[in-house]
Amino acid sequence: MNRDTMRRAVDAATEAWDFVIVGGGATGLGCAIEAASRGYRPLLLEQSDFAKGTSSRSTKLVHGGVRYLQQGNVALVLEALKERGILLRNAPHLVHDLAFVVPNYTWWEGPFYGVGMKVYDLLAGRSGFGKSKHLSKEKTMERLPTIEPEGLDGGVIYYDGQFDDARLALNMAQTAAEQGATLLTYCEVTGLRKADDGEVAGVEATDLETGESFEVPARVVINATGVWTDTIRRMDDPGVRPMIQPSQGVHLVLDRRFLPGDSAIMVPKTDDGRVLFAIPWHDAVVVGTTDTPIDGVPMEPVPFEEEVSFLLRHAARYLTDDPTREDVRSVFVGIRPLVADPDAEGTSAISRDHTLHIAESGLVTITGGKWTTYRKMAEDTIDQAATLAGLEDRASVTARLQLHGAHDNAEAFGDLAAYGSDAPALQALMRDDETLAQRLHERRPVRAVQVVWAARHEMARTVEDVLARRTRELLLDARAAVDMAPRVAELMAAELGRDADWQRAQVEAFSDLAEQYLLTGGPLPSTDAA
Repeated sequence: MNRDTMRRAVDAATEAWDFVIVGGGATGLGCAIEAASRGYRPLLLEQSDFAKGTSSRSTKLVHGGVRYLQQGNVALVLEALKERGILLRNAPHLVHDLAFVVPNYTWWEGPFYGVGMKVYDLLAGRSGFGKSKHLSKEKTMERLPTIEPEGLDGGVIYYDGQFDDARLALNMAQTAAEQGATLLTYCEVTGLRKADDGEVAGVEATDLETGESFEVPARVVINATGVWTDTIRRMDDPGVRPMIQPSQGVHLVLDRRFLPGDSAIMVPKTDDGRVLFAIPWHDAVVVGTTDTPIDGVPMEPVPFEEEVSFLLRHAARYLTDDPTREDVRSVFVGIRPLVADPDAEGTSAISRDHTLHIAESGLVTITGGKWTTYRKMAEDTIDQAATLAGLEDRASVTARLQLHGAHDNAEAFGDLAAYGSDAPALQALMRDDETLAQRLHERRPVRAVQVVWAARHEMARTVEDVLARRTRELLLDARAAVDMAPRVAELMAAELGRDADWQRAQVEAFSDLAEQYLLTGGPLPSTDAA
């Protein structure tokens, strides 16, 4: 997968694309796979890198949504549980089951949550990852060695899925390309083309690497831009009523010593009514998340002081070793594209079900939803878009389409497990050039070969692309990521033909970005100023 090749394909196109998909996150990439695998001609345009926004900043869970049962949204839970099973089958190198323990501190919590989890098991059926059951206090502490023992009455264990979101997005892009899609990153859609009758007939775009602007004709334009949904809709109709009510979720990344073992903690109800997770992920622990309504949709959202304090306070409530700000390796923030509901009180009450909207101009917008259901969202979207475009009906095949890298025994590849079936090729590169086996930081497992591979085969164009998404170093240990940046820039420059000025600019830009992932750069903004 090569950006220069993709750009040439766009320039060489002589007829309208069946679909131009705007947005390279989970939903847009899902649409590209769905369309290409049916034999249609899709072009996907992304203003930054794949999964740059919300899709790389999730809680890293492939789940049915336990709390949606509380809201009575059984249909959404059923759909998500079905898609959870499909994702495990189609991307076994990135998706795996994870045990969650709900600690009980009052006598009634065990039976109450136990019944809820049994319903969850029942809905999952044959797609279940494991059966829930009650745990004694001793078994709960065996599963969670650092859980607060005072007042602990026992626990309930259940099973859900975990994944690496940015790596999955990348494998989706590779799958789409293999199926015949064209995908171009760092290409911003700046306007919509319209026919004489007012129908949307394509897009105007700018290649951000060259500065060149061009037009792309399309039978149908699909708006899959997540939190930027309304930006594209306003290109079609400046007076359109906003559809998205953005809400940001903050995650703190701690050292593994805070939660050793293989089980996660799930707190069903925090002070503000949200679910709280403490999850082992790679060699760290992710604590999250918050749900704070915001007005704007910045490319790099920052945490509010209240959110960080909230997460640290709740983590201290349930862990024997109380984490402090100094213990936070990294803090990352994602913005959820919640579909606005004027009758909802607070964003935690809004359903995460997806919304498909077709404007009078023919602009197709797909938004809302959650990572787990991306495939079903894409299937619904392409069904409607194909009809709108007057294309031949073709059945979806993605429920049985394994994603690039799928491998049933990826753990055998050690630190390269996330590469799945690509791992042997990386190993071969290291055998041919021993310098590529060198680790980039003494306390991190990432190696030089991963940088070279990202530039050659994964369309990485910046140091951030490599350290935030091709590897997850920025999220896992922001300080170490800053230390790695000069070597990453050097390796990338050799692959991409960049000069020393480019390297210096990249290191500076990445170092500035990383400051936002640390809690040592001065006082955080308050929600009062939001």
